[in-house]
Formats: sequence, structure tokens, C-alpha cells
Amino acid sequence: MPKPAVLLLKDGRKFHGKSFGAEGETTGEVCFNTGMTGYQEILTDPSYCRQIVTMTSPHIGNYGVNDDDIESAQIQVAGFAVKEETVIPSNWQADRSVGYYLRDQGIVGIQGIDTRALTRHIRDKGAMNGIISTEDDDSKSLMKKLTKIPDMSGLDLAKDVSAKEKYDWSGNGDENQFKVAAIDFGIKYNILRLLEDHGCGITIFPANASSHDIMAFNPDGVFLSNGPGDPAAVTYGIKTVRELLGKKPIFGICLGHQILAIALGAKTFKLKFGHRGLNHPVKNLETNTIEITSQNHGFAVDLDSLPDGIIPTHLNLNDNTSEGIQSKEFPAFSVQYHPESSPGPHDSRYLFEKFIGMMQHDS
Repeated sequence: MPKPAVLLLKDGRKFHGKSFGAEGETTGEVCFNTGMTGYQEILTDPSYCRQIVTMTSPHIGNYGVNDDDIESAQIQVAGFAVKEETVIPSNWQADRSVGYYLRDQGIVGIQGIDTRALTRHIRDKGAMNGIISTEDDDSKSLMKKLTKIPDMSGLDLAKDVSAKEKYDWSGNGDENQFKVAAIDFGIKYNILRLLEDHGCGITIFPANASSHDIMAFNPDGVFLSNGPGDPAAVTYGIKTVRELLGKKPIFGICLGHQILAIALGAKTFKLKFGHRGLNHPVKNLETNTIEITSQNHGFAVDLDSLPDGIIPTHLNLNDNTSEGIQSKEFPAFSVQYHPESSPGPHDSRYLFEKFIGMMQHDS
């Protein structure tokens, strides 16, 4: 029988459930994702580092877990909260349940709670730190542990999830038309897969790589990856990107979008509860069309802070926040959402072709 478990939020709201995955305690910023599928990609997305993710879909684990649908080498979330786990998955690819997957990697979760109530609370009060425990039910004791956990604002988490050394994702031989330097702030595998599908040989550089390191590689283009934490805290990455502007074409996604914006002179701010899901409508301001997008971010670029020469290209239709920018002066553009999203949607895959076009023009 699963052990009783509790989830306590920083503002004192408490949810009682039962153990799911590993037993023990975990802390992190509690957020929610509205996707009905893609839980394995969510679990392994480095952008969720130090976050306890709540799934709004009531049944999680229906199609199990496999070794193909991962976005990094391990589970990245700090904890996982669901209404109910599907213990016996039904899918030809599945080789284990999501509960076993969490337990095998030591990730503490909770199930049997009212995830709708939790989601509404976060929506109304904002994302906040929380603690899941199967060992302690005392609110005062749990709150004491919570007070020691820093808030997400000001946290540089890219260094925690980035590669420590440069490595090749794919060869840079004659079969690859372009040589891309990808700066790893927490890069997802599917971004690398799509770059490779578009004829790119990719070398991944650590988040703290210098502009000298990048230019010594002599890439055709530079990719700025997604990642966790506060973009303003990634000062070394901002410095590197600022020094690369105008030297090579640059394409950024998610945290990479925010870092590019700051390097160009803009500012970022923390969203109340963030954007996390698979069906966020975004308006392409250049074509006047609507794209359905996958999103996962807790910070956003301040549109009012964009300097002259930076064009907003995409806008979130839910709250009118920035979803894309492009420089007039430099071959550099970025989007806040995830055009590479697996399992989908795929409305924005054209952005990879845009990056290829920039490199062709620059060569």
C-alpha cells in the first residue's frame, strides 16, 4: 500500500494524498501543466529543474514510459503531482509505468489530491514554493523546511543542467550542410533532432562557454537553448551572446529567447503562474496567422522594454506577452514557445527553416 503523502504550499495551503514514485521529501516551485499528453517529455525537460509539476489532466500514465520519448538523460522535475496514476499502461512502446519510472530515479510524487483545486489556487495566488513529504505531516515542521528554499527569481539554474564540457551531438562531416554551435542552458533532445533533420552538424557548448570558444569553432550559426531559472541571473550567457551579435546568425528558444532579448537591451519579468501546456494560441505578427504552441516558461520578455531596432514577431493571445523577437541590425531572432515540441503541436516548425535560411544567406 502507498504511504500517505502531503503537499504543503508556502502560503499554508495543504493537500493530503498518497505516495507516488519514490518515498521521502522534495521541494520546489509548484506549477501546473495543462497538457493531456507528453508527461514523459515534461518529466525529462531540463526547463523544469527545481519545480514540482502538477498535471491538470486527471489520469497520468495511460501510455506508460519508454526510452524514445525523452528530452534529456534523466528526470529533471523536483516532484510530480497527479490526480491518479494509471498503474497498468496500454501502449506497444511502454516498458514501465510512470510510477516505476519516478521510483527508479528517486523522484518523489503525490497522487490522490484535488489537482483542480491546486491548479486554481496557483492560478489565483501565483506559482510558489512547496514541499511533498511521505515522512512528515506536521505543518510547522514542513514550513520550517520550506523557508530555507530560495524563490525562483534571481536563480541561475542553467549551470545546474548544462553540459560540463563541449561534445558533438552529430558528426560535422560532409553530409551536414551546416555547422551549428548550440549553447546548452538546458537543451532538449528534440531540438537537436530537428536541427539534425535540417542538415545541421551540432556541437553542444556548456552554458558558460565564452564567445571566443564559440568563434574558435567557426560555426555557420549559433543556437541558444531552453533552460530553467531566471534569465537575468545567467549573466555569463548574456555576455557571450552580446559579444556574438553580428558575427553569426543566432536562433533562440525559451530561455534562449530571453537571454537574446536581454543581450539586445530588453528586460524580463516573472509571470504570476507561467505558461505551461500544449495549446497556447500565439499570433504571428508578420503573417497575421495563429499558431497553436507548446509552452513552458515562468519568465517573459517585457515588450515595453524592447529598444529601437528590435521587432516583436509573435504575441501570446492569452495575456499579450512576448512570444518572439527579431533584430533589425543583426541576423538574430528567437521565440518564447517551443516549435520543436514533442509530441506536438507542430505549427511552428518553419522556424528551423528560417534559421537555415539565415545561415545560407550568411555563407
